Amino acid sequence: MPDPHTLDQLPSIDDIAAMAERALADIPEELRIYLDGAIIVEDRADDETLRRLGITSPWHLLGLYRGVSLPRRSVMQIARYPDQIFLFRGPILRQWLGSGDDLFCIVRNVLIHEIAHHFGFNDEEIRALEKQPDTDPGEQGLDRSLPPAT
Repeated sequence: MPDPHTLDQLPSIDDIAAMAERALADIPEELRIYLDGAIIVEDRADDETLRRLGITSPWHLLGLYRGVSLPRRSVMQIARYPDQIFLFRGPILRQWLGSGDDLFCIVRNVLIHEIAHHFGFNDEEIRALEKQPDTDPGEQGLDRSLPPAT
């Protein structure tokens, strides 16, 4: 684990972005086709975002999905902004340094958490899924049928 006093040696925004892209590439194609937005890595969430979410410390937000989740989309919508998944380098590195967990695994888990929001899962449902062993989510009462691919 790196020495936290040598911040210049910690993974950069570009390093975190490369890990996120690698994690995204591992997602099965039948799910990846529904992901049409961008992954953006920033040092931390901006003050306005934290205020809107009611979060008092920027260290508590590792990632954020900003967009309209698939179940809430409508053909009646005119134009919409592209979906965005934000990963926040500072809080991710803080968790990594504090936990000793593998950094790629943390980045992957944050990315998957935010992708779950894209598919319409709320935080409570995601936490329930994270506690479950690897099984079919439909078996856990969380049926999330995907719309047909276009």
